[in-house]
Amino acid sequence: MKKITITLLLLLIAQMGFAQEENQEQSGWLGTGTLSLLFNQAAFNAEWQGGGTSNYAGSLNFNYDLNYKKGDLTWDNKFIADFGLTKVKDQEFTRKTNDRLEINSILGKQLQESNWYYSFFLNFRTQFAKGYEYSEADVIDPITNDVIGVETVRTETTHFLSPGYLQAGPGMLWKKSDKIKVNIAPATARLIFVDDAFTSVAGYTDGGYFGVDQGESTRFEFGASLNAFASFELVKNVSLDNILSLYTNYLEDPQNVDLDYTATLNMKINDYLTTSFIFQAIYDDNAISGFQIREVLGVGFTYKLNPQE
Repeated sequence: MKKITITLLLLLIAQMGFAQEENQEQSGWLGTGTLSLLFNQAAFNAEWQGGGTSNYAGSLNFNYDLNYKKGDLTWDNKFIADFGLTKVKDQEFTRKTNDRLEINSILGKQLQESNWYYSFFLNFRTQFAKGYEYSEADVIDPITNDVIGVETVRTETTHFLSPGYLQAGPGMLWKKSDKIKVNIAPATARLIFVDDAFTSVAGYTDGGYFGVDQGESTRFEFGASLNAFASFELVKNVSLDNILSLYTNYLEDPQNVDLDYTATLNMKINDYLTTSFIFQAIYDDNAISGFQIREVLGVGFTYKLNPQE
């Protein structure tokens, strides 16, 4: 885990070295972002012999920056919303491919004429819709008690605000531009909140659901966090955005660093068509002992909101 964390930090720092500094001076509010709808599909007819199952998927992505600058004061806000669904032929349920709602806010006061700022940050994240675990169960004939088939059973495991994460704390912000910044907060308070229906089931073990104890709906943590953002152009019409969040809890197992890294590669076809590849890796031992990996590749429509180019 430590090796992976260090590797991601080194890659992010290397990418920052290639990013270009913004030339224009901002004063007041500046808002810009994108709204995109991605599609991917695979289809096979009945005579296809190579194997495969017809499926289609769609994903709606919203990413918006609302930043303020005046004198030595900056206030950067980023809003991220992703939601995607996939349907596989012959599967009973439509399933989620991604589901994310996140708000990041950093207030900074510049130290003289440098790239350093005193800062205070706030981060909130949750999801929009219910999440499920899927399993198979035998279908029993009520008269003969014979197994007559198999059905898919889904069990709800998450929903809006379960879990939800709220982090806040003072720190230091290093900001080269709106496209390159790192915030370090050594005194970060984090609140994890869940629906207590998940922690009140029979046989529940303390900490089994996102670290929350039996019958409780919240968990308080205090630790250190690092949040970094770097966006740059690889070649013409190909850009890469990186978001990295690290957190360690002083109060329990500080050696276990929570990690959330997202890389978004955008390849522009024209003003409205874009090919995008999204990679996300999450490590949170309160949720599961292992990495959660998400990849999304698709072609879709992109609309720029208040473009600055």
